[in-house]
Amino acid sequence: MSSLPAGWYKDPADPETQRYWDGEGWFGKAIPADATPPSGPPEPEPEPAAPEPVSTPAATPDPKKVPEYPQTWTPPPGYPPPPPGWMPPPGWAPPPGSGWVVQARPHGFALAGMGQRFLARLVDVFAVLLLNVVVNGWFAYQFYLEFVPMWRAAMADPFGEQPQPTARSEYLLWTMLIIATLLWLLYEAPAVGSRGQTLGKRLMGIKVMAVENTDALGFGRAFKRWARLGLWTPFWGCAGFGLLLQLVDSLSPLFDQQLRQALHDKTARTVVVALPPDNRQHSAVAPGGTSSSSSSTSPDAGGGNSEGQP
Repeated sequence: MSSLPAGWYKDPADPETQRYWDGEGWFGKAIPADATPPSGPPEPEPEPAAPEPVSTPAATPDPKKVPEYPQTWTPPPGYPPPPPGWMPPPGWAPPPGSGWVVQARPHGFALAGMGQRFLARLVDVFAVLLLNVVVNGWFAYQFYLEFVPMWRAAMADPFGEQPQPTARSEYLLWTMLIIATLLWLLYEAPAVGSRGQTLGKRLMGIKVMAVENTDALGFGRAFKRWARLGLWTPFWGCAGFGLLLQLVDSLSPLFDQQLRQALHDKTARTVVVALPPDNRQHSAVAPGGTSSSSSSTSPDAGGGNSEGQP
């Protein structure tokens, strides 16, 4: 302990200032050496206020960014399969050229296969065709009456001047195409919007889901998905231009290795998944997600079972 009594002295570190010595160490701020010091020790310095926490606004999710789904890892042919439920360690990736297939699992479900989607579309095409036979039958018969004479005249003289379509035949053709488009819309959009499944998708055990959650799409989003594909139907009469664009759209999942999204899926931010066999009768519940529908038993409904419709 120092024998120097407490008081104001010149600061050894800076002789042009003076500081208060409390008997054990320097205390307080330094003042000029020629200034008159206070009679006692200086006022203690206030403790610095703790900085206020800066609230960082929550990051807004990018609606265009595809969520990072869990993945399944399929070994190449001839490689021993992994144990059931095996998942790769964090950060693991198959070596380039190893043949391992990496596939996303949206909301815990496997992606629907191209064969399933193709067969489901065939069933839906057949269903819409039956509707057209009923609704468009009269227009088709009238178009047939207009078309047959032109066709016969063209076949009678293949190298001569070909007959031109009549105004009535063109009117009938456009009428049938517009009606066919509306029938397709009414068949597909409400069903996909409410439960994510048309008749064909239900039979094939696949479902349309949003990329970000398992909620029902709603009619607006289902219409947006359908419109990218279905609104080209009236252009079938333009040398098959509309049909060609629909064919390109239908084949586009072959070129999306990540989520197998068609162009109309990318437009509506949807993905088509395969439901497990025990979940195909009802809408699926994703792990940790919400259920769009369920089956329940009500003791008050006449003492019987009431099954919820998916």
